[in-house]
Order: sequence, then C-alpha cells, then structure tokens
Amino acid sequence: MLGTMYLALPFLAQAQTNSAFDRGSFINKTDTLAYRILFPKKFDPTKKYPLIIVLHGAGERGSDNEAQIKYGPKLFLNDTIRQNYPAIVVFPQCPANSFWSNVKIEQNTANKYVFNFQEGGEPTTAMHALLGLVDQLLDKPFINDKQVYIGGLSMGGMGTFEMLRRKPKVFAAAFAICGGDNTNNAEKYAKKVPLWIFHGAKDSVVPFEHSQVMVDAIKAAGGDPKFTVYPNDDHNSWDDAFAEPQLIPWLFSHSK
Repeated sequence: MLGTMYLALPFLAQAQTNSAFDRGSFINKTDTLAYRILFPKKFDPTKKYPLIIVLHGAGERGSDNEAQIKYGPKLFLNDTIRQNYPAIVVFPQCPANSFWSNVKIEQNTANKYVFNFQEGGEPTTAMHALLGLVDQLLDKPFINDKQVYIGGLSMGGMGTFEMLRRKPKVFAAAFAICGGDNTNNAEKYAKKVPLWIFHGAKDSVVPFEHSQVMVDAIKAAGGDPKFTVYPNDDHNSWDDAFAEPQLIPWLFSHSK
C-alpha cells in the first residue's frame, strides 16, 4: 500500500501543476493552435499584465495540449515569482507535422543533426498560427503591450529567434535556450530586443556553435546579448536556464 501511494504522488503533483494552466485553442480559418495559459493569482481583468510566451522543443509537439508544459512551468508556478512578477504565461503547442522556425534539418554520416537555418521565407504552418495567436492576445484589454516577452528551448529557441525577426517591435525582451538562427537575420532584432541566450557546451543535439555565432552576429549588428554557457550541460540546458534566479527579474526589467 505504501509503495502504491509513493508511486502515485509524483503523478498527483504533476496533475496539480498541469491543472493550474487553463486549456485554450486558437482557431482562425485554417490555423489551429492549442495552448495552455496561466493567469496571475487574484487575476483582475480590469488590470493590465505582462505576457510571457514560452515555446517548447520538438519532442513536445502534438495535439494533446499537454506535452508542451513538460519543461518550464515550475518556474512560473513558483509562489514568489507569481507574487512579485504577476504575468499571463502562455505555452502554445506546435502540431506534430510542423516546426516553429524555417530550418532544414538533415542527418550527416555520423548520425548527427545538421541545422540549415533559412534567411526569410514564408512562416511554417505552426509559426503562421502562432503569429495569429500573438495578435489575438495583444488585442486583450488585460495585456500590457509594453511588457510582452518570448522565449523557448531547442526548437522553441529557434522559434524565438524567428518570432523576433517577424515581430521585432512587439517584444520587450526574449530568451533562447539551445536554439539558433541564420546569422543574416540578426540585424532585424539586434538593436530592438534585449536577448539572453543559453546553451550547454556539450550539447550533442543542437551544437553550441549555433548560439555562439548568433551572439557574435547580434553584437556585430549593434546588440548586446547576455550569453550563459553551461560547461557541463548537454542538450537539457533548459533545466539550468529555467533555474536561473535572475531570468524573470531580467525579463521584467525591460519594457517598450
């Protein structure tokens, strides 16, 4: 009996975490995007709140409106964070057959992923829907459009860079964890959006160099990104990034 109770507790905790995020769907013509949304405690629709959009990685794609909150919610559910930095937090879910950003992915002879980030191009199906969701959220009277933030991990880090390219005037600050972009895109957001970039030096999925070249490109274009490298991290550098005590205070220190 004790063993059964012990095994059940993690699942109960996970369920309680997930239930704090309400379910929603963005639907407009051919665009459909599931999302989970966390409102501040004692939410008052007559007030305006910052908006934080968090983009998940490729492994959390699907249509269950559940997998995308696998990484990150713990930070946003922290009682101190919720009290000191009340915000509306949205986790959209990319469909299984799409990708946040325009990147061509291949595997080389060593069975490693090779990422070819595109310059420009039409948005993917998921990005098109995400753009629509952002516009819809910005229309809400309780969103403070001076404090809109975006960030993501892996595929979501790539999507973060792409969203900044497509809507550089919207976001007050952003963070990208183990992502990447075409360096030619950096000039579109380098001076407009403060960025904090994270990567694990031992990343075996998305090479660390993809963040390094973006930091260099952003600096060359006049930006001043923060760059945190975790020397012993593999691809799961989001664990350390989401545990950074200054991440949320840093985001909120920026406004349009």
